[in-house]
Amino acid sequence: MAEPSKECCIFEYLYRDASNYKAWGKILLSGATTDNEITTLRGCLESGEYFVAEQVGIPAVYEELWKLSGGPTEDDHALHEFVGMREATEEEIASMPLFGTWRELLLTFKSVVAWDYALSPSCAISPLGA
Repeated sequence: MAEPSKECCIFEYLYRDASNYKAWGKILLSGATTDNEITTLRGCLESGEYFVAEQVGIPAVYEELWKLSGGPTEDDHALHEFVGMREATEEEIASMPLFGTWRELLLTFKSVVAWDYALSPSCAISPLGA
């Protein structure tokens, strides 16, 4: 895997169950973002916010909550939530593995025609826990 360049960004996301318990995630990407690219990304997301992590290869973080609850509950659903993009700190660049490039990730999101909830272990539950 390539070494991170000094121009890296962080894709921040979370999993929020129906009871509003949260688990946070972030990945390190090479490259910088533009406002237009973030707008494009939001256009790929369900309701401008939600995505199935397994469908785009991003590490799912709901298992952090499952450790506390002893496994999935009726509050679980298939979707993670996009929080934002920001410049990576030097500490993050030094300590986090490089996930890939921002442009490649954006292309992956753009390739999604419809979000497939069945890819998530919580697919038996409605997408937003409703």
